[in-house]
Amino acid sequence: MYWRMLVSDMVSTQSGDSGIPTPARIRGREQKTLRAGFIPLMDASILIVAAELGFADKEGLRLDLVRDVTWANVRDRLAFRQFDIAHMLSPMPVASMLGLGSNPSPTIAPFSLGRGGNAITLSTRIFERMKALTGLTDDAGALANAKALATLLADMRLRGEAVPTLGMTYPFSSHNYEFRYWLAAGGIDPDRDVKLVVVPPPLTSDALAAGAIDGFCVGAPWNMIASERGTGRIVAAKQDIWPLAPEKVLGMRPDWADANADTVSRLIVAMDQAARWCDDPGHHNELAEILSAPEYIGAPTGIVRRVLNGEFSLDAQGTKRVVTDYFLFHRGAANHPRPDQASWIYSQMLRWGQTEFSDEGLARARSAFRPDLYLTALGQDAALPDEASEKGTGSYEGFMDGKRFDPDAVPAYAEGFPVRSNVSSSPRMTDS
Repeated sequence: MYWRMLVSDMVSTQSGDSGIPTPARIRGREQKTLRAGFIPLMDASILIVAAELGFADKEGLRLDLVRDVTWANVRDRLAFRQFDIAHMLSPMPVASMLGLGSNPSPTIAPFSLGRGGNAITLSTRIFERMKALTGLTDDAGALANAKALATLLADMRLRGEAVPTLGMTYPFSSHNYEFRYWLAAGGIDPDRDVKLVVVPPPLTSDALAAGAIDGFCVGAPWNMIASERGTGRIVAAKQDIWPLAPEKVLGMRPDWADANADTVSRLIVAMDQAARWCDDPGHHNELAEILSAPEYIGAPTGIVRRVLNGEFSLDAQGTKRVVTDYFLFHRGAANHPRPDQASWIYSQMLRWGQTEFSDEGLARARSAFRPDLYLTALGQDAALPDEASEKGTGSYEGFMDGKRFDPDAVPAYAEGFPVRSNVSSSPRMTDS
């Protein structure tokens, strides 16, 4: 295609001069054509670019990209061997290794697909009521917005109104945990004060416009599409909740990875090169054109480009916000699969009653993220820098409620939140 021709010389130069070791030649029995599932979201960029611009070809691989609609479909098609690899929510491999969900099948993540990209959007009707009741200003921060929603919900209860219905993409998702974190920080019980339902990412904006839901948490570009339609108001970004929160990963079955070790290494090298390309602002015009194609995201190129810049249209009235580093495709060790981040995901599963703590469970959760495969492919030069190490002091701060995550004290951390669930009392939510 056009984009492949446009950068073919660059791919050759980068692969030869990057200093990243090339894996040994793929063994004859290993797969060279990989069927890869993805959801139409901007955090699928690295996988899409690796296929479109020849980074996979350079490593002797062919990526056959298959667009899907729901995370449950992606999970099932990977488990049933319709996919070899998949664009996945970071909690999905953790849940699979814990045996959680309706179809748990062992899944590992040797590569993270970057950080950022999520946001929380409320209907304009709900937001206008929040403003009228509390005097909320247009430049209010994420925590102020959450507290204003809590005030509105209290007023709605007094009036005998039904609780709002809020959409997120999957029970074992960053969106579920970030939405709950934001709500709870404002004093809202996500299991009692609102109704959380699963809505596939591409359908969130339409569901909001139709009045089927009153808000949602989803990845880009669907928040921006709702705000520019005039049906939604963006009230928080992922960076407001926890800037370093893990987002999407490259998932695969561990038995497949073992049988295709050289292919996995080559794939990681291709993904690393694609991530570096995506992170360069000078490439964002081309990236926006690629992503806006119907076979990928199918959103207007202008919106995709603005989202890449972190330029938010918060509503249809022209209220703007710029979120620095809204997407980190490669910088800041964004691709390193960090077991301590799996520990944080496990803490949220504990907090919201999806599982009970055990040392074995924590070990299983951490085993979902595989830095050993990442470093085998890229060498020790790709190891975490000291300031981003597993015990780095800056890595687990910056939460909107001022808490700090201690990966050595997961149960105490989960139990220390004033708003939380437990296994016996938490409402069950299907992930099918």
